[in-house]
Amino acid sequence: MRKTIQPTRRRCAATAACLAAAALACLPAAAGARAPDLQQRLDTLVASGVPGAILVTGDGDRTRRFASGLAQVAPERPMRASDRFRIASLTKSYTATVVLQLVDEGKLSLADSVERRLPGVVPNGAGITIEQLLNHTSGLFDHERDESVLAPYLSGNFGHYWSPRQLVDIAVSHPPLFAPGAQQSYSNTNYVVAQLIVEAVTGRPLGAELERRIFGPLRLRKTSYPLTPEIPGRHAHGYMVVGQPPAIDVTGISPSISPGSGAILSTAREVAAFYGALMSGRLLERDELRAMTTTLPVGGGSDIPGQRYGLGLGSFPTSCGTAWGHNGSQPGYMVWAYTSRNGRGQAVLMTNLDPSSMTAETAQRFHALIAAAFCSTS
Repeated sequence: MRKTIQPTRRRCAATAACLAAAALACLPAAAGARAPDLQQRLDTLVASGVPGAILVTGDGDRTRRFASGLAQVAPERPMRASDRFRIASLTKSYTATVVLQLVDEGKLSLADSVERRLPGVVPNGAGITIEQLLNHTSGLFDHERDESVLAPYLSGNFGHYWSPRQLVDIAVSHPPLFAPGAQQSYSNTNYVVAQLIVEAVTGRPLGAELERRIFGPLRLRKTSYPLTPEIPGRHAHGYMVVGQPPAIDVTGISPSISPGSGAILSTAREVAAFYGALMSGRLLERDELRAMTTTLPVGGGSDIPGQRYGLGLGSFPTSCGTAWGHNGSQPGYMVWAYTSRNGRGQAVLMTNLDPSSMTAETAQRFHALIAAAFCSTS
């Protein structure tokens, strides 16, 4: 049984403060021998065509934090390493963690069908398991590929709200891509359905479960699951090229477009703290973490050759070994997180320009930097 939620079963102490300290105390700001090179490479990334960028690395007992460029273009405001931003599809790791905690508690099974937990919501739900949602083998169409989903935002109505059920209804109006389990195809809809299952089983919104199970125990005070477009406090504005340059500020796009699949706000340091806690076994029991790290080849190609996908968690080959984590993009942001198998070596890189707006050269610099930053921790 999982040890981090019930205080009497935690490994190190009987209070949430212990878990918070375990996640964050190993991440004080510190300079390292390779720090100047990483700062230079981050500056070069920004100079190649993004407004700003943040990089955080963790190496067990220390972190290094870097920032470059602008958090806001007009009026100009410099980027800070502590600025909040939308973590996009990294959210899937958090949602999957909640699902796997419910499995550990006996409230769900990965073999449960969608139909059992959400009767009548997905037409072919009897043949789709929760596990197939989490590893993207369900065959469900990705709602974000339906032009009607983006249409309100492209017309300037950034505040348009989509309910999770509306997004699922749009997705299932399209034929399945393949029979459940036959292939692997990344679909944000899988995690919106997973969100609805969490809410049906617990009787609470996903945001409340994230707060109770992850944000609160880990003391992630700058991490939240918003329902509205506003980002409180200092944050990085997100920019996107729509049609022709220059890029426009799209920070205010409603997070409802990608709720359980991509809506979390956080900082690079707190993202690192989450993945460190996850991979070191402080959020999941051994069986659930083993299931999460059981991977399949990514279908349809990927940004990184050899990339694989488990249950809300990807594996990425690097020159210094396998990195675990997730990559994410949404209008205005691109974020990647790499973590070692034991949770001690980490790198989190964010730019406030999404990949659809980048040149190929800038994207290559981004991928090279996240790998180099991760390997600097080994």
